[in-house]
Amino acid sequence: MNKIGALITLKHDKDIREEMKKLRDIGCECCQITIWDMSLYSDEYADEVKAAADEYGIEISTVWAGWSGPAKWNFIDGPSTLGIVPEAYRMKRSEELIVGAKFAARIGCKRVATHAGFLPENMNDQKYRDVVATLRYIAEEFGKLGICFLFETGQETPITLLRVIEDIGLSNVGINMDTANLILYGKGNSADAITVFGKYVMDTHIKDGNYPTTGTLLGKQMKVGEGMANIPEVIRRLEEVGYQGNYIIEREISGEQQTKDIIDTLAFLKKLLREA
Repeated sequence: MNKIGALITLKHDKDIREEMKKLRDIGCECCQITIWDMSLYSDEYADEVKAAADEYGIEISTVWAGWSGPAKWNFIDGPSTLGIVPEAYRMKRSEELIVGAKFAARIGCKRVATHAGFLPENMNDQKYRDVVATLRYIAEEFGKLGICFLFETGQETPITLLRVIEDIGLSNVGINMDTANLILYGKGNSADAITVFGKYVMDTHIKDGNYPTTGTLLGKQMKVGEGMANIPEVIRRLEEVGYQGNYIIEREISGEQQTKDIIDTLAFLKKLLREA
């Protein structure tokens, strides 16, 4: 049965027990945890996270693993700074992702997701082959730990992502389907993307947004139901392909409005799933 939850970002100044309690109190059954601070990848902190999740009955669906170095979320500098595609950061970030997988294994979570970057589209380009080889290495190392490697959607067209997964050729590779990112990056229609790669979707970010209106900046993220992601159709198509994973709400604002929007989206999703 699909569970509904939200994404939280772990930081040194956040009490993980309090974060898990907040999730339970607003009606979440599960979560994804995002980690950008590599110093949090310790056995001691992993044990704290697992204990807090167990205490409040929150399933950790996926660990979303960040990486060190620059990150520019736009079309100008994004291709040269994001993920493992930029050669200058590729090997260090690969090893950081593997450390993230070890952390996930410690807390009993079977999936790690990340943005791999602006994946090359030309399969005959040497850069494409090099990136695929690195991704295969990461996935192989994840496999030794019993962890699945998930691509978060957005920075590549659906067919490019499908091609990369097929060329990696390993069974522990899948997709964290962000329902807004394909729109925010102008790469495709979220619902139609399920037709292309739906069988590989293992987890989600339920998010909404509009297409870009300039050639340099991403589109604008919106509250779920107010953008162009067509969440009801996305969920219908996921159910159609037999999706068994969770629905994780991501709302990239802060404060009381973030909590309110998450609560509203929880109610929206519960209604949709009852009707599915």
